[in-house]
Amino acid sequence: MMDNKESKFINLVREHKRTIYTVCYLFTNQKEDVEDLFQEILIRIWNGMEGFEKRSNINTWIYKVALNTALNEQALKGRCPQTLPLNMELNPYDETDTSDVRISELHERILSLEMADRALVMLWLEDMSYDEIASIMGISVQNVGVRLVRIKEKLIKMANNK
Repeated sequence: MMDNKESKFINLVREHKRTIYTVCYLFTNQKEDVEDLFQEILIRIWNGMEGFEKRSNINTWIYKVALNTALNEQALKGRCPQTLPLNMELNPYDETDTSDVRISELHERILSLEMADRALVMLWLEDMSYDEIASIMGISVQNVGVRLVRIKEKLIKMANNK
């Protein structure tokens, strides 16, 4: 028989699995790394559930936990030597479909941004309000707007230089 915390956790993961995977795929592109990061985020959510004070929306809290975990894991990986996968998986984009190619190119440009900028773009692409983004990122609403303008300029410059 499941206890109350376990059933709440399972429901929380079901409701927010897409959000967690979005963060995972934004910060890594290897299947094994995505799975590892997903598990690490789940552990942090489990450990933090009782401390969630409901001062913010649960979705905002999930994003914050997921982004902080991803950023921490990336920082730890930066200290370790990088490895290359033994096999390469197929590109999930149809290279004959121009919209898929454009999405793939945008994804590559976003991956080349600094970690905090990636997180900001992801939250913006998830249609979060500037207030929500500011709360998750721990910056002011005005700073969200300024940084998004600068990030968009960087992405446009990258597209023009390809």
